[in-house]
Amino acid sequence: MSEQRKTPGRIRGTGTRRKKPTGRHRAKVVAAWTVAGVVVVGGAGLGYAYVTLDGNLSSVDIDAKLGTDRPDDVDDGSQDILVLGSDSRSGDNGEYGTDEGGARSDTAMVVHVDKGHQSASVVSIPRDTLVERPACESDTTGEAVPAAHRAMFNTAYEVGGPACAVKTVESLSGIRMDHYVEVDFTGFKKLIDELGGVEITTNTAINDSKSHLDLEPGTHTLDGEESLGLVRTRKSVGDGSDLGRIQLQQAFIKALIKQAKSVGIFSSPQKLFGLADAATKALTTDSGLGSVKKLTGFANGLKGLGSENVHMVTLPVEYDPADPNRVLPQEEAGKQVWAALKQDRPIPASATEKSAGDKGEAGQVVR
Repeated sequence: MSEQRKTPGRIRGTGTRRKKPTGRHRAKVVAAWTVAGVVVVGGAGLGYAYVTLDGNLSSVDIDAKLGTDRPDDVDDGSQDILVLGSDSRSGDNGEYGTDEGGARSDTAMVVHVDKGHQSASVVSIPRDTLVERPACESDTTGEAVPAAHRAMFNTAYEVGGPACAVKTVESLSGIRMDHYVEVDFTGFKKLIDELGGVEITTNTAINDSKSHLDLEPGTHTLDGEESLGLVRTRKSVGDGSDLGRIQLQQAFIKALIKQAKSVGIFSSPQKLFGLADAATKALTTDSGLGSVKKLTGFANGLKGLGSENVHMVTLPVEYDPADPNRVLPQEEAGKQVWAALKQDRPIPASATEKSAGDKGEAGQVVR
C-alpha cells in the first residue's frame, strides 16, 4: 500500500504486504487469562484429551532465542505476559486476504497480573507507535536484522517474529516478559462462537462499512464474525483513529472476560472440550506454556480474576509532529506506567491523563 497523508487524528499503518485493506484483518486478541482459562481441563475429568489438545498448541522458545541480554527476572509472584494478535493470512486465515509480505502484530497488550493474582493491569501498545527497535534475528532466515530508529512497533513481529516482538517490548518497558501468547483471528472467531457469543451494550449506533458491522443502540449478543467486526471498527466511532479502536477493543475484552466466567463451562465436559479445542488451536505460546499441563497450571492461578479487577490503559502517546498517522511514546508518562508494573502497584491516573490514547468518545460507545 502506498503512503498517503491522512488528516490529523487518523492513524493508519502502511506497508507492502497487501494492495488494499481487507475485511476482517484487524481481529483482536483475548486477554491472556481468558484464553488460558478455557483450557483448564484437568479437574473436569478430561485427562484423556491432553494428547489431542497438546497437538493443537504451537510454541516458541523465547528464552533460547533471546539469551541472557534481557531485563532481570524478578520472582515476586507477579507475572507479565505479552499478548499479540497476528494478522497472518496463512492457513484458514486466507479467507481474510493474501499476505504480500510478512505478518504483523496488529494488537499488542502487556498484561501484568499482581503477585496475589487478584488484579491485573493491561497496557495496550498502539501498532503505529514509533519506537527504537532493537537488533533482532529473522524469524524465517535466521539472519541478523539491524536495529531501527523510529520504527513502527508492529514491524518488530514482521522482521523477527515473536522473539523480536518480546525483545522490543522489553526494551521499551524495561520489564522482562514471563510469557508470550499469540492469537490469530480465525481462532479468535471460533473461540467466540464456542462461548456462545459475547453480550455487549451499545450506547450509540455503530454503522461501519469497512467492518460490515451495523448495530442499533441496545444490547446484543455478538457471534464470532460480529465480534471481529466490532474490534476492527474505526471509521464510525470516536475520532476514527486506531487509538479509538483500542478503546473499543478494551471494552469488548472486559465483556469477554465476564462472558467466559458466566457460561458455566465446567458443568459441561462437552462444552469445556469444545472451548479447549478452539482455544488451543488459536494459540501460539512461549515454551513455558507450550503444553496443556503447563497452560492449565497457569490458568488455574488466574481463575479468580474478573472484569472488575482488570484495569486497562493505552500506553501514553502523542501524535508525531512529523507524521499525524504515527504516534510517539510520552517518555515521562510512560515511565510512570512501567514503574507501576515493576513495583506491582496500580497504574496512576495521572500517567495517562494527557495521552492522545486517553481522549475521545470511542470508549463510551460499548459497555
